[in-house]
Amino acid sequence: MSAILEGSEQASEKERRGIQSIEVGGQILLALEAHGRPMPLRELAKAADMAPGKAHPYLVSFTKLGLVTQDASSGHYWLGPTAMQLGLATLRMLNPVREATPFAQTLAAETGHSVGLSVWGTHGPTIVFLFDAIYPLHTNIRTGTVMSLAGTATGRLYSAYLPAKLIEEAMLEDLRRLGPDIAAPVDPIDVQTMLAEVRHHGVSRAINNPTPGVSSFAAPVFDYSGNIVLGITLMGRTRSFDTDWDGPQARAVRACGVDVSKRLGNQPRRPI
Repeated sequence: MSAILEGSEQASEKERRGIQSIEVGGQILLALEAHGRPMPLRELAKAADMAPGKAHPYLVSFTKLGLVTQDASSGHYWLGPTAMQLGLATLRMLNPVREATPFAQTLAAETGHSVGLSVWGTHGPTIVFLFDAIYPLHTNIRTGTVMSLAGTATGRLYSAYLPAKLIEEAMLEDLRRLGPDIAAPVDPIDVQTMLAEVRHHGVSRAINNPTPGVSSFAAPVFDYSGNIVLGITLMGRTRSFDTDWDGPQARAVRACGVDVSKRLGNQPRRPI
């Protein structure tokens, strides 16, 4: 029996064994991506933790494949057209909801509160996935619910990051669809104040609104081009939900939004 197990472990190890030279050369590509700018050979080799003489043959091969390109005037190396095409192909295949789902599930499990995923639909911000809280939470929010733009954290999130003209028209539709009792007209100055608050804190907030006793924070998810493609909303009972802009609930959903954005290719701006 032990011989069989040993043989199985050896076979498994052979399956996991890769080509070391590819793994070593891959460090050069990772270094270029991490630094986000063209680099001279010596600096690039140092970033990849290898000697310049060792790095150069890899760069020659990568250049032939189009994975790396070298500037004729400066001699600096940068990611080539093949690398760009591979990256774009991957980004085109990413589905924001699919990529965000495990992150949202983890957020719900770690906080104990309800988490909703939303997208911009035909009639506005629409809930497409909902993870229940570990306790009874009485709201009217269900999969397919279209959220009020001005009256909910989810709606304010999209209002802050989508084009102003689109939001102006959508708010008029909100009033027609929901009626004045739910989508009460909001003074334009108050709207701009709310949206500036969202952009400043990186999350939107609603306290006891639209459901009394329930509060929420919503964080944006941006794609590789910087456009909002998804909203992550954390909801809970107000009495057990910290509504401070920098409280644990706000920090948790904000971090979740950043993590999913990175997964979709969105990267924070690097200093020049």
